[in-house]
Amino acid sequence: MRLPEVSRIIQVPDGVEVSLEQGKITVKGAKGTLTRDFSYAPFSIECAGKTVTISAKWPRKKEAALVGTIHSHIQNMITGVEKGFTYKLKIVFSHFPITVKVQGKNVIIENFTGERRGRSVKVRGDVKVAILPEDIIIQGTNLEDVSQTAAKIEQATRVRNKDPRIFLDGLYVFEKLEGME
Repeated sequence: MRLPEVSRIIQVPDGVEVSLEQGKITVKGAKGTLTRDFSYAPFSIECAGKTVTISAKWPRKKEAALVGTIHSHIQNMITGVEKGFTYKLKIVFSHFPITVKVQGKNVIIENFTGERRGRSVKVRGDVKVAILPEDIIIQGTNLEDVSQTAAKIEQATRVRNKDPRIFLDGLYVFEKLEGME
């Protein structure tokens, strides 16, 4: 069964500017600018003043769900340029001390379970990575870039072919925050 219309409205806060050109949404705020292309989507996006409306007329089930997904993406873009996003990872080891370095756009993890060769993870987008003695702090305005960088770092230190109850070594996400310090 099709619904007559599905729509979502986003209220744009003060200090944030949203513009729309040919399906591309640009969000400008205090922390920076984010642009994303939604021209592929089978619905309409309208910017009028301090509101953004996403609507689909007579949508199928997947199109109705896509309205909610795009609403969340735009809301995350607004939050990113207004506050930013921070992910914190904990460096955990019991056998071999893990060394983490940032070289350009790569995070290098050395001495993981005594390995001689380091593991390298590419940092996505304009994400800043800070290394503290026991923590790694990942910050940026784009939620997808920050979360994917954190996930790739966590996956790079996954323990394989060993008992996970004994070998707890690795880098683990322990906190996700809205806002940059």
